[in-house]
Parts: sequence; C-alpha cells; structure tokens
Amino acid sequence: MAKSRILLVGATGEIGKFMVPASVKLGHPTFVLVRPGSASDPAKKALLDEFESLGAVILHGDLGDHASLVAALKQVDVVISTVGGAVLLDGQLKLIEAIKEVGHIKRFLPSEFGSGIENQPLSDENSILNPVIAPKKAIQKVLKETGIPHTLICSGGFARWVWAPLAQLDIILSGNVQPPREKITIWGDGEGLIATTAEVDIGTLTVMAADDPRTLNKRLVIHHKPNLLTLNSLVELWEKKIGHSLHKTYIPEAEVQKLMQGWNPNSFNDIMQAIMWEVAAGRSVFELNPSSDVGVDELYPDYKYVTVDEYLDNFVEKK
Repeated sequence: MAKSRILLVGATGEIGKFMVPASVKLGHPTFVLVRPGSASDPAKKALLDEFESLGAVILHGDLGDHASLVAALKQVDVVISTVGGAVLLDGQLKLIEAIKEVGHIKRFLPSEFGSGIENQPLSDENSILNPVIAPKKAIQKVLKETGIPHTLICSGGFARWVWAPLAQLDIILSGNVQPPREKITIWGDGEGLIATTAEVDIGTLTVMAADDPRTLNKRLVIHHKPNLLTLNSLVELWEKKIGHSLHKTYIPEAEVQKLMQGWNPNSFNDIMQAIMWEVAAGRSVFELNPSSDVGVDELYPDYKYVTVDEYLDNFVEKK
C-alpha cells in the first residue's frame, strides 16, 4: 500500500524540524509548507536546504492565505501541524477551514505535543496555564464538531527542556541548554514521575501514528516506562556521569503554591515556570482513558527509544 503524502506545517520550529527527517525516513512523500520569505533567515534557509536534500518538497504558503493552504492541501493526504505561539489557535482554525474545503484529508495531527497537564485541575480557566491549554482545547473541540479525522499526540516534556537542563528554567532561558554542574533548585520533593521524550523519538512516533488506524480520533500518549523517572533520579544519574554531587536547594510545595499566587498569566517566564512545576511535580504522568487514549508502549513495543542515559551522555564532555 502506498504511503500517505504528508504535509508538515511549522517544520522549522522546536519540534517540527524533527518531523521532516522522520517522515522521509519512513517512506512518506513529504511536503513542507513555508511562508514566502522564510529563506531570508539564514538558520531557516539552512534547515530548508537540509529538508530538500533529504527529498522533501518545499511548498510556499501562509496560514493567513486561504488559497495557498488549499493549493498545498490538494497535494497531500495527511497534515501534521507543529505551529506555536500566536498562530496556535487562529492559524490552525484557518488550516482546519482549508481542510474542510479540500475534503479528502484522511488525518490531521494538530500542534498538541503536550505534557498532559491539561488533565489536571490546574487547567481551569483561572489557571496561569490557561493561555497555553485553552487554544489546544478549542482546537480539539472544533475537530470533534467538524468530524475531521485526527490524532492527538501527548509527548510529555521535550528532552531539551527537561533532561538537558534538569528542569531548570534559568538554563532554558539562557540559551545554553545543558545540565548544571554545581547547583540545582528542586521544586517540591523531586519525587514526582516525569514523562519526557527525546525530540527525535517524538518526530518518528508522530509520523508512525499519522498512518496508524489504531490512533484514528485518539490521543497517542508517549509515556515510555523505562524513561519515566523522578527529578531526583535524573539528577542522581547526571551526578554519576560527572563524578560529583550538585548542591541541592529544595522548595517545599507549600512555598511553591504561595509563589504561584503572584505569578502573572501574561508573563512568559511565569507560565514556563508553572509548566516546569507541573512536570516536576509528576502531573505529566496520568492514567490513560481507554475510550480516548492509546499508549505508545502498547502500540509500538519494539520501538527503540533514546534513553535518558544515552541522552545525558551527549553533555558529559561539554563545559
């Protein structure tokens, strides 16, 4: 059976850049939607050149240009979106309108890739996390109402944001993302299980799910059991690799809750800190709902993941 033709939207972003190689490697005719003028950015041009060298086809279009979206969608069967920021809601709603008009798209994977925190009570409309969660819930609601075939991906935390900095927001914001070597701040007791996945695995598993009938109108939850570990265990693993202990400062949960009362929902840093707290507290691991969720270990038992141990090895020689 011929492989589905896949269109990637947002392919030059944080997680999107891993989708293109995965799609090509898995044998899909792969198309990348790129805004006109994107090649003027040297970093994006280098990435687009790499995509083309792999065999991907670059299509020029814009989420704000309905005609260009329709023209791109007419060439494909499956659409994977990895957009973020301001276009997470409005841009994807426009993409859905184009999908409805074309009529033949057999699967849409919206930009989800969440940690599962939307399952928690903190995700109500008064939460500091509502600006992050509300657009995703709105897209899910539209997909159900329109009946567009879809698959949601719950990937847990990205390794670059959790494993690499040991969940330290200041390191993430610094741009020099690698594990600390002297000290670390641990919110709570550090004993909550954390779901995190290497980006290359998120890319591959997303593409695998895009053509899998078992994930149709379901959420694929990427909680690979061997990679579920506490922050304390993650820190201990890193300490063994560098040969010494980090100075640890623990902030009790009661103090965290007090701090959160002063956090600003319009502050990117405060929202990111809230996400990191939810992840570190173990709320990214949850019980699957059999009616809506499918687990990655159940569907793909033979898939070989990047392990936490392997991932941290990349940073041992770096200073």
